[in-house]
Amino acid sequence: RCRTCAMPVAVGVSRCGDCLLHPSALDACDAALDYGYPWADLIAQFKFAPCDPGWAAHLGQLLRRAPLACQFLQEADLVLPIPLSRERLAERGFNQALLLARRSGADEKIRTDLLLRVLHTPAQSQLTRAQRLRNLRASFAVDPLKTSEIKGRHVLLIDDVMTTGATLQ
Repeated sequence: RCRTCAMPVAVGVSRCGDCLLHPSALDACDAALDYGYPWADLIAQFKFAPCDPGWAAHLGQLLRRAPLACQFLQEADLVLPIPLSRERLAERGFNQALLLARRSGADEKIRTDLLLRVLHTPAQSQLTRAQRLRNLRASFAVDPLKTSEIKGRHVLLIDDVMTTGATLQ
């Protein structure tokens, strides 16, 4: 896997072509699963089925077993689940990234008050990489009154799905 975005790469290759062409602001990334059959359908059920957050326990267990997850969780000073907009939260009834973070085993490090979703945007799922990057531009911000709490700290971002990395960027 690419050490920056966790996408599959050839044996012996440490970074994918996209990450070489478009350097990431992330230090590293890990994925618990490939977003393919049967996982894509199960994650879609977790994310979009009417109020089915029950998948969080099982997906959280898989997250903890990801190759670098234990290291990332131990090194992190803060664990920040990607926030949803108020509209998306009302639509789903729960924040799937927060549920996964709570199942990560890092309860004392989880903070939901530092990273803010400041813009409601269309869903990413049907957009191209370029559209995703534009769609989320200026959608997230660190709470301006709490920037000192994040500066110089190791921050672990948790989200449910990563395809292009646009959300994490």
